[in-house]
Amino acid sequence: MDLQKLEAVLQSQNQPKFRTEQLKKAIYQDGISSFTEISNIPKDLREILVKEMGLLSFEVQKVLVTKDGQSMKALLKLSDGNLIEAVLIAPKPDVWSVCISCQVGCAIGCKFCATGKMGLKRNLTAEEITDQVLFWIQYLKNINQKISTVVFMGMGEPLLNWEQVSRSLRDLIDPTLFGFGARSISVSTSGIPEGIEKLAMEFPQVNLALSLHFGSDEKRSQAMPINRKNNLETLREALKKYFLKTNRKVFLEYVMLSGVNDSREDADKLIRFVKSIGKLQLLHVNLIRYNSTGSEFKPSSKEHTVEFRDYLAQNRIDVTIRKSLGEEIQGACGQLAGK
Repeated sequence: MDLQKLEAVLQSQNQPKFRTEQLKKAIYQDGISSFTEISNIPKDLREILVKEMGLLSFEVQKVLVTKDGQSMKALLKLSDGNLIEAVLIAPKPDVWSVCISCQVGCAIGCKFCATGKMGLKRNLTAEEITDQVLFWIQYLKNINQKISTVVFMGMGEPLLNWEQVSRSLRDLIDPTLFGFGARSISVSTSGIPEGIEKLAMEFPQVNLALSLHFGSDEKRSQAMPINRKNNLETLREALKKYFLKTNRKVFLEYVMLSGVNDSREDADKLIRFVKSIGKLQLLHVNLIRYNSTGSEFKPSSKEHTVEFRDYLAQNRIDVTIRKSLGEEIQGACGQLAGK
């Protein structure tokens, strides 16, 4: 939603200042899908707004829904023709989480991620980022449901588009706009130390998730080229600084790849790395079974993933196996590719 354009239209029509607040409430909190639905503004103004502007900065191409109705994926066409995807999942009944994209493609190039194969086409604007949330607000209104959490875990590396991502975060927590609590928002990164520091300084209550996936530099560099620049030692120091500024829990994401990073030796290296950071009470490992992206990788078995989890827990690592939703519609972790 282009707020500046909205305000310009209202000014051109000599509307009173309170009209802006009426419209913001209707759009961001009531979830209207068209200006024509706003009954407390004049009919002629509604018609002008419909003519002058749209509510979203993209066109919805299609929405896929899993058979159980717990996951949905939207394919969105931007004004320049580029395509992005945004996902809505319900990890628990009546609890809805939106997974949003911040770039078209991604420059990080993780070998197990479908988005990484696209390369980076461009950054999204703050409007294009928050409009994904706005779209799902409108969508859920039809079933009388609301969004509980927002996660920056879709296409792209959020901390490499910080200017626009930070603007979108401010809009998401603005009580006059979306009004989300900062602690209901999570930002995931492959490991950008300077970006982690900015997040801690500007949004200390927003959750941080680090896509770790390996406990050794050798394996991490092979699968995640970003590690050649920002290795595990660099990330360790970045997390220590993060804790000093925020004292907030950090989630370490670990995708389980059969025969690649799921051995007892891999577990031991992960344990050593986590313990080397310190603040064990503020570190939580999320194990994620790999979702197929057409690469050479295969997911660890459920049984082996449970064994891996139990071994970490025996070594005083706070760990869970994260429930993966959306694989049926290619909307699970690592599968987004603008299709």
